[in-house]
Amino acid sequence: MSGGTPFFSVRDIHAYYGESYIVQGVSFDVEEGEIIALLGRNGAGKTSTLRTLARVDNPHLASGEIYLDGQAVHSMKSFQAAQAGIQLVPEDRRIIGGLTVEENLILSQVAEPRGWAIERIYDHFPRLGERRHQDAVTMSGGEQQMLAVARALARDVKILFLDEPYEGLAPVIVHEIENILKEVKKMGITTIIVEQNAVAALQLADKALILDMGQIAFRGTAQQVLDDVELRHEYLAI
Repeated sequence: MSGGTPFFSVRDIHAYYGESYIVQGVSFDVEEGEIIALLGRNGAGKTSTLRTLARVDNPHLASGEIYLDGQAVHSMKSFQAAQAGIQLVPEDRRIIGGLTVEENLILSQVAEPRGWAIERIYDHFPRLGERRHQDAVTMSGGEQQMLAVARALARDVKILFLDEPYEGLAPVIVHEIENILKEVKKMGITTIIVEQNAVAALQLADKALILDMGQIAFRGTAQQVLDDVELRHEYLAI
């Protein structure tokens, strides 16, 4: 974008689950191609913030503005946000059982706009190519996470939201997912990653945001957080 306007901009968003005030005045900017680690203790509001940005029904965005590449996202429904280029990979991955890997990918491209061709996905994720005819839910957790990321790329992705991509995975599988996310980074895909494994996220990210009680407690580079023992202890318990 021209004139120094951020690629993705969040302005004073406030969101609720029913009466519960969860996201309390969060603001930040993301430049195109950056990877942002959105961190905090359990209950800090990380997933709620991500879901608000993706415009899912819960939590409810009460006020504030969200812009992606000049488009006002805050007035959109989730399907409209997805069409605009916001792709959320939720913690539960939402892999569809009874369908093969390839059928999951094809289904993600039923509606326009489409992103990567399926063969391009297999070029970058050869494991999925090997499993293309396998029932997707019979794959390992790491392979399912790979498929969840691939489905997002099969759409027209401008910004990728990853919610706990390492959750519940064995260390050897975490390493595989790290390699996938490094590949995403090399592709220059703008990404916000929510992750309880803060060190893994920080090693991948350019910048970091730390949430505490639904508000931003820190913003800076990922390296600053890695270098600041007191900050990590206070807000991340590491």
